[in-house]
Amino acid sequence: METAKENFEHLCRQLECGQVRVAEKNDGHWVVNAWVKEEILKGFACGVLTDMSQGQFSFYDKDTIAPRAFSLDDKVRIVPGGSSVRRGAYLAPGVIVMPPAYVNIGAYVDSGTMIDSHALVGSCAQVGKNVHLAAASQLGGVLEPVGALPVIVEDNVFIGGNCGIYEGTIVEENAVIGTGVVINRSTAVYDAVNGGYITANAQGQIVIPAGAVVVAGSRPIVKGPGKEAGVHLYTPVIVKYRDEKTSGAITLEHLLR
Repeated sequence: METAKENFEHLCRQLECGQVRVAEKNDGHWVVNAWVKEEILKGFACGVLTDMSQGQFSFYDKDTIAPRAFSLDDKVRIVPGGSSVRRGAYLAPGVIVMPPAYVNIGAYVDSGTMIDSHALVGSCAQVGKNVHLAAASQLGGVLEPVGALPVIVEDNVFIGGNCGIYEGTIVEENAVIGTGVVINRSTAVYDAVNGGYITANAQGQIVIPAGAVVVAGSRPIVKGPGKEAGVHLYTPVIVKYRDEKTSGAITLEHLLR
């Protein structure tokens, strides 16, 4: 048992310094490192429930999955107010975490990214450089199955407030996800620029194209009682691809940090 804990501690240190990560982009394609997920699951299995209470606040969790400790040398700005980062999560120098926010084990957050208030970076989610996760946005966690890709948000993406990106969705670089958009593998995304729907690929992932600007929308049910009742289904819509005006608005947001 001690050997399993020692192996897990070693993996956490590698994850926390960015030496190892759950998924990586090779030759333009994202590939999951299933062995990392396997070791994380072993870390849960070999842990013992322990008292992690602080002052008047009671916390109980596996002793292997404690909150991560930071120092000034990490060059991560964690604003006071109740945020938590779990062991085995990587936050690059220059990351900003606004309170309260939560980053789960196996997550990778690259430099220049802001995690805003009430935002969640789920287990194993991979977040690129200069990303903004706006207030109350959520990136879902994917630990099992071990071969499944986690949620991936590439460089320079803007995720608006109250968004939910789940089930291994890939948001490619420079995309903008508007306020309140929810995307998972069963979500059909309509591309109003090029025509047609983007649906899950052979790996069960929705891929939002680079530079796409996505807003919440709907589409009518075309047959049956739902049509007669005028019912619509929720459908995110790509209304355009990022231009100078969109980039200017995002740049202004960065200046306001």
